Order: sequence, then structure tokens, then C-alpha cells
Amino acid sequence: MALKDITLGQYFPGHTVIHRLDPRTKLIFTVAYIVALFLARQVVSYAILLVLLGVLIAVSKVGLKSILRGMKPILIIVIITGVLNLFYTAGEGEPLVSFWVFNIYAEGIWAAIFMVLRIAMLITCTFLLTYTTSPIQLTDGLERLMNPLKAIKVPVHELSMMMSIALRFIPTLIEETDKIMSAQKARGADFDTGNLMQKAKALVPLLVPLFISAFRRADELAVAMECRCYHGGEGRTRLRQLHYVGRDYFVLVLFVVLTVLVGVLGRMGL
Repeated sequence: MALKDITLGQYFPGHTVIHRLDPRTKLIFTVAYIVALFLARQVVSYAILLVLLGVLIAVSKVGLKSILRGMKPILIIVIITGVLNLFYTAGEGEPLVSFWVFNIYAEGIWAAIFMVLRIAMLITCTFLLTYTTSPIQLTDGLERLMNPLKAIKVPVHELSMMMSIALRFIPTLIEETDKIMSAQKARGADFDTGNLMQKAKALVPLLVPLFISAFRRADELAVAMECRCYHGGEGRTRLRQLHYVGRDYFVLVLFVVLTVLVGVLGRMGL
């Protein structure tokens, strides 16, 4: 897996309906979709959520290839989770397959399939949020949604700014890591062979310059923001104001209907 396959935090500019949605709508819809995923129980519920996700990917025009490339880094985690559910979910009656201390039941197969689907769909939905929302919009949306927390003295603007900056710098740090790895390999470093301890030791020459680069970039960003008289959220004006329009209300109604529908189907065992 190449480091360039990690696409979390990247923004793909576009003019689709999803790109033009209010960031608050997209954040609420993402949370609602995740809740619906955990309410889903059987094939019908997962099929509805999967079809909806497919429609969103098609409308956003991000491309299935980009989504699949972004899924590569978590492929091992998904496989391990599926295998654990396959072997450790007990069922009724005789096991379908039995060897050594492992028993595979029909319930275990379904649990593994649903768990893999749930993780993949959850991450894909999160990817869609970052792919179709610029860091500035994401910051404004988070800040607006967390505004009620100001009543209990929570630094809402600072929190949303930190989250969006961290997300924004993921692709930059990945690119920097790739450059450092290429430079170290050109000097004879080997990151691929050896046991676990040897691989960990080989990463030390990579981590030191990466941390130095990260601190330097953070310092440069702080100086740049200070030179522009940045002083937090109080009294700050915005070039682009957030306004709900018809499509935002439609999506909000859709997410309420979706969550209720999946919850009802889950209670019915569908």
C-alpha cells in the first residue's frame, strides 16, 4: 500500500448538489447515517443504507475508484474484524464448520458480513463528507453546530478550528512522509524487510524529520495567522455566510425519515 492511497482529509472541488449543500446539513446527515448503521439489524436495513450510499457517491461524482483507494489503509482492520466475528459469534444448533477450537455458525457468517459492511459504509460516508466539503466550510459548520456549548464556556471556535486544521494537514503530512521515505531509501534505508523490532527501528530516521517538519509547518501557520490579525471567533466576520435553502431542508427531512425507517425495520428484525 502506497502512502498516496490515504485520501482522508482531501477535498475534491466540484459543483454537484452534494458539494453545494450547507456543511451543517452534511455533518448532521453523516451523524444520522452512522446512527442508522448501528440501528440496522438485517439484510433489508443494510440494503437501504447501501443503495443510499451508492446514490450519494454517484451524485457527488467523486468516483468509486477514489473511495476504494481510500479504503486500502483500513483493509487489514476490516478483515481482522470480520474474521473475529466469524469465529467468535456463537449460534444455535450444530456448527457449519468445526476444526480445533474454532466453530463457524450461520449466525457468525452473517455477523461477519454485517460488521464488514458497517465499517466500510461508515468510513465511506465519512470520506464523502471530507471529499465534498472544504476545510473552511467544515470549520464554519462545526462551529455553528457547537454554538450552544458556548453557554457552558466551551471554546467552540478553537475546537472546530483545531479539528479542521488537523484534518487539512493529513494529506500534507502524508506527502511529506512519502518524500522522507524516498530520501531515506535513496540513502540505503530498508523499511520492508526484517522482523517487527527491526521495522520499528527503521522508522526512527523517518519519524524524527517528520516531527521536525510538522512543528515547523505549525509554527509557520501560527505566524501567518498572527500576521493576518487572527484573534479567534469573537467579532470575526466571514466572506461566505451559511444559509439553509430548499435542498438542505429536503436532506434534513430525508435523514429523519431514514433514521426512523431503519430503526423501525431493526425492531421488526428486518
